[in-house]
Amino acid sequence: MSNHYVIGDVHGEYQTLLALVGKLPTDAKLIFVGDLIDRGSQSKEVVAFIRENNHRSVMGNHEGLFMKYAKEFLSYLEGEIAYDKINPRWHKSGRFETFLSYGLVEISNNGKFSIINDKHQNKLLKEDIAWMRKNPIYMKINRENPSGKTVVVSHSNISKVWDIRNDVNKRVEFLQTTLWTRDYEIDEKANIFNIFGHCPQKFEPKITNNYVNIDTGCCYAIKSDNLYGELSAYCIETAEVVMQRRV
Repeated sequence: MSNHYVIGDVHGEYQTLLALVGKLPTDAKLIFVGDLIDRGSQSKEVVAFIRENNHRSVMGNHEGLFMKYAKEFLSYLEGEIAYDKINPRWHKSGRFETFLSYGLVEISNNGKFSIINDKHQNKLLKEDIAWMRKNPIYMKINRENPSGKTVVVSHSNISKVWDIRNDVNKRVEFLQTTLWTRDYEIDEKANIFNIFGHCPQKFEPKITNNYVNIDTGCCYAIKSDNLYGELSAYCIETAEVVMQRRV
C-alpha cells in the first residue's frame, strides 16, 4: 500500500518541487500543507501539478489572501470596478510574482508593470481559485504512524483550537488560528499528531512526539549560513524525512 508524504510550503518553487518528488516513491500519495503560491516565480505551475495529478492540499494563508485579491483583480479586468478599488496590497508578500506567473501582468524594460487582460489566462485563474476554495482547512489521515495518534494535516498549529473545530460560533477563531498562528505550544489534550508548516525551520523540519513542522523555507534566499532554502517531505507511515535543496 502506498505511503503518504506531507510536503511543506512550496511557495511557487516548481522546479524544486519536481526535484523533491523525483526522490519519493513513484506511488507516493502527496499531501501539501498549503502556501503553494506566492514568492516563487512558478505558482501557476505548482497549482497545475497538484491539480492535474489529483494530489491533495489544505488551505494556506497565502491561498486565502490570493483568492481575495485575485477576485478584485478579475473584477477590474472585466470592467466591474475601478483599479483604485483593488486593495493596494495586492502585490505584497509575493503575490505580484503569482500574478506574473499567470500572465496577468508583465514587466517592461524600465521595471514598471502593466496589466494584461487575457481571457484564456483569466479563465484559468478563475478555475484555479475555485479549486483553492474547495481545499479543506485540515485533513485527518487515518493511517498508522509512529506516534500512534490521529494524524491531522493543517497549515499551522491546529492543536489549540482542535476542540472548537465544529463550533459554528467560533469559526472565525478556528480559521484565524489554523491559517495564521505562529504559536508552537501544543495542547496535548487534543491527542493528535499535527503536521503543519507556515513558520520556516532552520536546517531541517522540527519533529516532536506531538507534531512536525515541515516548512524549511524553500522560497527564501539561500544565505551563506544555509539556514533555509529546502523543501521537505515527511512520510506519515514511516517518519522518513526527504529534503531537496532549492533548485
